[in-house]
Amino acid sequence: MAMPNAYTQYNINKIMTASPAELTLMLYDGAIKFCNIAILGIEKKDIEKAHTNIVKVQKIIDYLRDTLDMKYSVAQDFDRMYEYLQKRLVLANLKKDLDILNEVNEHLHSIRDTWKEVMRLNKEKA
Repeated sequence: MAMPNAYTQYNINKIMTASPAELTLMLYDGAIKFCNIAILGIEKKDIEKAHTNIVKVQKIIDYLRDTLDMKYSVAQDFDRMYEYLQKRLVLANLKKDLDILNEVNEHLHSIRDTWKEVMRLNKEKA
């Protein structure tokens, strides 16, 4: 019983001590994880699992969208990208469409990888 509590405490500490950039990376990783689970759900004809995890991805994208600082022009680009992903996720959920989910997953990986590279470059400058 001590092990789950230690794991939970570790994750809480990881989140509480993370920088804003690291938290954003965690959100991207979470979106990818839930997208992968949704893909497995569709492949296994587990509609409830697919739906639940697509909704989780949508909630993460909503949060990322809500936290954009629109005074920066790049935020508008992110907003359009997130809006596109949301539309695709709605369609994927309605149709339980693997192709659309795979497309979204590719975009999420690309965004996450770019974010990691920006973090790395910023560390080098510091």
